[in-house]
Amino acid sequence: MYIYQIMSNNFGYIDIILLGMIAGFIILRLRSILGRKTGHEPKIYPAFSEKKFSTPENNEINTSRPNLEILEGQEKKDFLKGAEIAYETILTSFAKGDTKKLKTLLTSDMADNFELAISERNKQNIKSEFTFIGMKEASVEKYEKIKNELFASVKFVSEVISIKKDKDGKVIEGNPDKIKLVTDYWKFSKNILKKGPNWYLSEIISK
Repeated sequence: MYIYQIMSNNFGYIDIILLGMIAGFIILRLRSILGRKTGHEPKIYPAFSEKKFSTPENNEINTSRPNLEILEGQEKKDFLKGAEIAYETILTSFAKGDTKKLKTLLTSDMADNFELAISERNKQNIKSEFTFIGMKEASVEKYEKIKNELFASVKFVSEVISIKKDKDGKVIEGNPDKIKLVTDYWKFSKNILKKGPNWYLSEIISK
């Protein structure tokens, strides 16, 4: 009986030791697995909040007004870029008879003139077809400020294909296979009292 009790106690200690060894083995295995890089871990990028952006210490707002008496530098480049887009859009819209689009780019007087020309063309059953090939040159010929109005005259040299057809589809003006070099002089205007950066075509100059 005494020997059995001693053996039972020894087996209890052995069980505890074995369990401890097993637990230690499992912990070591988990640590080796979890701590190992497989190369498939998702990349972790720093949060935007960690980046430091320089903030100007002087919070004063620049209230200086641009010099409206001249047009030069980046303002001139931006103006010419917009004028080129307006030129192509106006010619394309006129050929299509898109009076709604034209009104956003023309002064009221010019819009009336364009609308009248489109109406006369429709009465005669004339169809206009226009293809803008590209801009060869665009330059500011004259710039001036008169009271609250700014005026800029621009010379455009472009390549286009422009034809007119009658009601039967016969070409009555132009050549669909010939690119034509066109030179136009347009005057744009802008009221400085009105909000927005828009310039409007106010005159087509004949030279």
